[in-house]
Amino acid sequence: MMKTQIIILTFLALLSCGNQSNLNNQNTPDIPNDPIPEYTLEENIGMMLLVGFRGTELDYNKNIEIISAIRDYHVGSVILFDYDVPTGTCGRNIKDAEQLKRLCKQLRAFNSDLLIGIDQEGGYVSRLSKRYGFPAIPSAKQLAAMGDDSLRHYADMTGQMLQELGINLDFAPVADVDINPRCPVIGGIERSFSADAERVRQCCLIWGEEMAKHHVVSCMKHFPGHGSATGDTHKGLVDVTNTWQRCELAPYRDLANKWYPRPPLMVPTIGMVMTAHVINRQLDPSGLPASLSPKITSYLRDTLGFQGIIVTDDLAMGAIVSQYSFEKAVSMSVMAGADLLCLSNNGGTYDVNMVPRAVKVIKQMVENGEISEERIRQSAERVRDYLQQRNLKLK
Repeated sequence: MMKTQIIILTFLALLSCGNQSNLNNQNTPDIPNDPIPEYTLEENIGMMLLVGFRGTELDYNKNIEIISAIRDYHVGSVILFDYDVPTGTCGRNIKDAEQLKRLCKQLRAFNSDLLIGIDQEGGYVSRLSKRYGFPAIPSAKQLAAMGDDSLRHYADMTGQMLQELGINLDFAPVADVDINPRCPVIGGIERSFSADAERVRQCCLIWGEEMAKHHVVSCMKHFPGHGSATGDTHKGLVDVTNTWQRCELAPYRDLANKWYPRPPLMVPTIGMVMTAHVINRQLDPSGLPASLSPKITSYLRDTLGFQGIIVTDDLAMGAIVSQYSFEKAVSMSVMAGADLLCLSNNGGTYDVNMVPRAVKVIKQMVENGEISEERIRQSAERVRDYLQQRNLKLK
């Protein structure tokens, strides 16, 4: 009897092990994770475009082009201006704080993750100026001279103001070293913090920290350095080959991978770098403007280690439009490795078809094998990563 029971128990144990083995060998699903969204080529192209437009409110009868850009062409970033260059009039996108807040809310009704950017450096380059009822911010040169506490105070004030308005991208700080104090667009209008590269680095770090605190992306500019220039890239090509100094790289080298603690996450102190339209044969002997140069983009990525978003300076500026067609400038920017193409639509003319034209160029590049679809996806993912995964959404 005992022997029979042992045999039966042994059989049942083996049967149980066999059943368990079969269960383990089945392709049972893991605990479900959040699905990773897949984006179309068109959606990824849209994420590479930073677009300017006219209008202080969204109106299907007046500015359908920006509504269509966001809704139909998946544009992921816009840039706001106070001054409309083609017409020479003020109030392009800005009248006052309440109007601007409404505009940002209207824009996000079409894309809640939209990057809304503005040039708010302080001093001469302040789109949010006293004219529209905003507080005056001293120039970069003045802020650096006032000391770190004052600089941090004004940066904090700026970050809080942008966050309250609904703006989450500031095209600042200016990281140009004041090599030439008479440079018409940098030193001559006090946009540089200092002639000392280390002081520039310190000031850029403070500005970036305060923006990060308020969920605003900072964009350092203008790589690889515009402070030694004698000309204005708004008007035409500028060659800094003989005036540029290697110390102008120092702010970028030191800040490429700085992180700001914002529990429970660490976020990039500087999320974006803007490339300039300057020619610098010390870094690229071919003489291409930095914004269109694969060599200079690669230097920023591979030598300095910057893994954030690389954005071109405005492709409507004279340095570009005087030398290249719109289609050529777009294609060369992509080939150079830019993640975001700045299409301000605020140059000599205003083009309601600018976004469809840009999308067509990039899509044809992929279809013709000039650039891979994976390359487009990588740039789009950089933008999404900094906005979403690193918690840079507005709160």
